[in-house]
Amino acid sequence: TYELLSNYIVWQETGIPYLNVENIKDGYIDFDGVKFIDNEVNEILKKSQIKEGQVIITMAGTIGNSAVAHKVPSKINSNQATAKITLKRGCSPYFLSAFLNSYSGRKQTEREIVSSVQPNIFLWQIKKLKVPLASKDKEKEIENIYIEGLNTLEQSNSLYSKAKDLLLEELGLKDFIIEDDLAYTVKLSNLKSARRADADYFQPKYKRIVDKIRKYNLRSLGDLVSIKKGFEPGSDEYQEEGKLFIRVSSISKHGIIDKDQKYLSNELYYVLRKDFEPKTGEILLTKDATPGIAYVLKEPVEGIIAGGIIRLKLKEDIESEYLALCVNSMIGQVQIERDAGGSVIVHWKPDQIKDLQIPILSKFTQQKIADLVRKSHEAHTKAKDLLEKAKKEVERLINN
Repeated sequence: TYELLSNYIVWQETGIPYLNVENIKDGYIDFDGVKFIDNEVNEILKKSQIKEGQVIITMAGTIGNSAVAHKVPSKINSNQATAKITLKRGCSPYFLSAFLNSYSGRKQTEREIVSSVQPNIFLWQIKKLKVPLASKDKEKEIENIYIEGLNTLEQSNSLYSKAKDLLLEELGLKDFIIEDDLAYTVKLSNLKSARRADADYFQPKYKRIVDKIRKYNLRSLGDLVSIKKGFEPGSDEYQEEGKLFIRVSSISKHGIIDKDQKYLSNELYYVLRKDFEPKTGEILLTKDATPGIAYVLKEPVEGIIAGGIIRLKLKEDIESEYLALCVNSMIGQVQIERDAGGSVIVHWKPDQIKDLQIPILSKFTQQKIADLVRKSHEAHTKAKDLLEKAKKEVERLINN
């Protein structure tokens, strides 16, 4: 069985991408945070390999997300909670994926969900799904919109990578390799001052990267921003509709994700909004579960942030997009990995957040980096709009 075969998995730093449910978004594959396996494990898990042009749909967790394997690496694998659909010749995988993500496709999938401790759907249920037929011209039209969306998303990712590369290049970290030391010694006084006894916290790699950027003007995050915390009303307050409750799982480096949202009543929202509604220009930063995801809010939002998110408001003359990128890049992530590790529930403490070290480059360089990030976000928004348009075209076809 897959469960027995998966015992062979040993995660690698690089290698063959291994997709989890979290990597399959609404219309596309997100390689951020993807895990890697080696060639031997890929061959053992031969049946779960993904081929170019297949349609992928999630069967557990966030059920029903569909994406096309579009311009994927020649070798790529996935876990047992994703189904791979190979279409007969002449059928468009982009049309099918657009349908599965559409309102009608989602409703069918939701009806098939088996309610248990871990809701899921099975392959035989996916085979039962009814798919609308379209003329070849209409199918091609929807496919073209979908592909344009994926190509625009690729541009967005490329711009973001350029911004990251420019940042690391300026700091002399472009080809810096982060490796764990197999053995190292730590003074007892260091354990006492850090109030930590977990070995990983003292890995020399963390000191190496901070030492590398120390020659630049390093500032603590707490000196650059004021920090406001979120609010946790409890799941009893969740509503089917109302005002947005922005949780950790809602935040990505490109914005607030509009899937699996929770809502609060209008009454509770109006009580909480003064203290817990984020403002345009503030940086939303996750501190629990998946700490260290930073996003600069681009437009007003009617909603309340959860306790696992904090709001950062600049109090120094620094580019907000530059600051967010520093957090999302290697510079921030290795410090967060060090600080937030050592416990079952990942939790980044307020004093650790304030002490995060940020290198301050020249204003010109900050603006150059921030401009690339902004263009990346704009392309990402355009890509999502195109993928949404493809779904709407399928809906229009069904309704007509």
